[in-house]
Amino acid sequence: MGQTGNPARGSRAGGRADGDSVDGMERIPPGQRAQSSWPVLHYGPVPRFKPDRWDFQVYGATVDGGKHVWDYEAFKALPTDSVTADLHCVTKFTMLDNTWGGVLARTVLQLAPPAPEATHAMVWAEYGYSANLRIEDLRQESTILADHRNGEPLSPEHGFPLRLVVPHLYAWKGPKWVRAIEYLAEDRRGFWEERGYHNVADPWQEQRYSYQEV
Repeated sequence: MGQTGNPARGSRAGGRADGDSVDGMERIPPGQRAQSSWPVLHYGPVPRFKPDRWDFQVYGATVDGGKHVWDYEAFKALPTDSVTADLHCVTKFTMLDNTWGGVLARTVLQLAPPAPEATHAMVWAEYGYSANLRIEDLRQESTILADHRNGEPLSPEHGFPLRLVVPHLYAWKGPKWVRAIEYLAEDRRGFWEERGYHNVADPWQEQRYSYQEV
């Protein structure tokens, strides 16, 4: 797979705001287990990165009605930050204290703002993969368009040149090989959501599958 709260930038994120424990157990959502290894999980092949053909787009219900496009060099020139956050995979492993480096999603929202009527976004990746999010999920200080983890560039298998990390949701909401954000005036299910996975994906509520939706 490509995989609440408002944690502060650069702080621990992706767990509960209260009750962090020394061993991290209180930061692990129900049904999860802690592990240090990072398995490669995705649907389909690993795309070949061609920097001269790569761009990142924001379109749909933008405030100005237009499309915003950055080529690879322009995107690399955007302000960067880092977020230390836990990663919760729906396959039931949690990796604690990852330091992600890249462009905060809220930076993109400031540069290419959504229209007032935009409530959701579809994040598009290579080969047509997609994940839907609420606009508020993108505005979280811990949501980041990452190209590094723990000081090292992401490998192609883990999403280089760009993967979205949304620490407060299950990791399938953070696609690898991201290419675009489409603002939506109403929600629309993404790739895994159309295939039986939960539309919101809050790990603290164990929102894994669509049959759990009210």
